[in-house]
Amino acid sequence: MEDRKLGRAIEILMVEDSPTDALLAKEALREGKIQSNLNVVEDGEEAMDYLRRVGKYADKPRPDIIFLDLNMPKMDGREVLTEIQKDKDLMRIPIVVLTTSKSEEDIVRSYDLNANCYISKPVDFDQFIKIVDSIEQFWFTVVALPSK
Repeated sequence: MEDRKLGRAIEILMVEDSPTDALLAKEALREGKIQSNLNVVEDGEEAMDYLRRVGKYADKPRPDIIFLDLNMPKMDGREVLTEIQKDKDLMRIPIVVLTTSKSEEDIVRSYDLNANCYISKPVDFDQFIKIVDSIEQFWFTVVALPSK
């Protein structure tokens, strides 16, 4: 938390295949009070390359938190959760599952795979803004996150 008090921007990785949802998150974060950098990748394979700093992601910063959709092409969010939990360098990054699924099975499985939070995306723009603002307030002002 100390570096946040000094003004360093929070690094967020959003794994989201919907350009509309990524844009909504970007707008919501822009309106927020916390300085943040949102990096978006469109599928789980890209997410793992980003997290492992492979190829075009070699110079990208390690995220402080991950917003993860479950239903994506190539590698879905459940597979991403599984891969992250196998990697000691990545397993401490908090993961907020932010998905359209309200399935009890998805909720239970996400928590079984050590997701830190599960939120069903609202379809309404104003509600989506409120959700992202709530995430921002909780994770970046209340919670103590581990340093890199």
